[in-house]
Amino acid sequence: MSQKRDYYEILSVERGASKDDIKKSYRKMALKFHPDRNQGNKEAEEKFKEAAEAYEVLSDDEKRAKYDRFGHAAVQGAAGARSATMEDIFSNFGDVFGGSIFEEFFGGGGRRARGPAQGASLRCQLSITFIEAAQGCSKTIELSRNEICETCKGSGCKAGTQPATCTTCRGVGEVAQTSGFFSIRTTCPRCHGAGRVIQTPCGACGGTGRSSKRVKVEIKIPAGVDDGTRVRVPGEGEPGAPEGRRGDLMCYIQVQPHPIFQRDGDNIYCEVPITFTEAALGSEITIPTLKGKSAITIPPGTQSGQIFRLRGQGFPNVHGQGAGDQLVEVVVEVPRKLNAKQEELLREFAKTEQRNVGPSKQSWLEKLKEFFKEE
Repeated sequence: MSQKRDYYEILSVERGASKDDIKKSYRKMALKFHPDRNQGNKEAEEKFKEAAEAYEVLSDDEKRAKYDRFGHAAVQGAAGARSATMEDIFSNFGDVFGGSIFEEFFGGGGRRARGPAQGASLRCQLSITFIEAAQGCSKTIELSRNEICETCKGSGCKAGTQPATCTTCRGVGEVAQTSGFFSIRTTCPRCHGAGRVIQTPCGACGGTGRSSKRVKVEIKIPAGVDDGTRVRVPGEGEPGAPEGRRGDLMCYIQVQPHPIFQRDGDNIYCEVPITFTEAALGSEITIPTLKGKSAITIPPGTQSGQIFRLRGQGFPNVHGQGAGDQLVEVVVEVPRKLNAKQEELLREFAKTEQRNVGPSKQSWLEKLKEFFKEE
């Protein structure tokens, strides 16, 4: 298995680099290794994807903080650009180039014409509970999006009319601009790349071929998602050009905090209070888990702060690689008030403590004697 390169090294920036410096560096590298400039060059394509993966993490404050602290393992699943298609990379990072820089160099948003244009992706935010994140769930949301106009069936033309071929680009959708020995193709300013113009627009949609509607979309959340995870719902975005496929819906997950559990990667942590006698004599206690109640054995002489590990009782790995553990920290509670009987028994117990000093206390007393000798 090949070792992943450091994201800062990939973008040639220092670890303390500002967001603007990271953005500028990514922009420079993306233009250098863009597939349209390096057709057939697999190495350049891999470097383009590698730079996109690095930028996706370092441009996000939360992901960057996790990466700085824990490395690549902390952002697995957050940085998926390696396995993403080129279309995904363009749609995810188009804002870096201001929506026009790729057109300046390559035309058509940085992509050669590959058939009807895909529709734009939409974004939404979905809040789920801690338990839903652990177990997975299905949610239905309602959103507004454009749908194909029912009157003109998406053509944008009035009934009985047809769009005309654009006279500026002659139906190609691009125009060439020549300067010296450079020839740069850009999107046609008249038809905006469609190759056709609507002369008699549809009265229902004004020639757009689209109308806004409220729709319901079901989103399936996989088990193990973390706060900030992006779930992609294919084909639930905006409609594309005629015969082009719809865009996608990008759903960003917000996981609500839990009153008992805290998450650390795929592990979960909780504190459980126990009494002095339970710790000293040992006992069996009931604890909460993600799947309900469970019992653990507290051995005699358990110390406050001791941690018990329940293997496989944490979050399932979102990539299907097993499950984390549950860490249970016991906290010994000292009673604030004692009744007469309890106080009497503890005083009797204290007398035996003086005769049977434990190893930790004995070590402390010896250190204390040495300390006072030095003064």
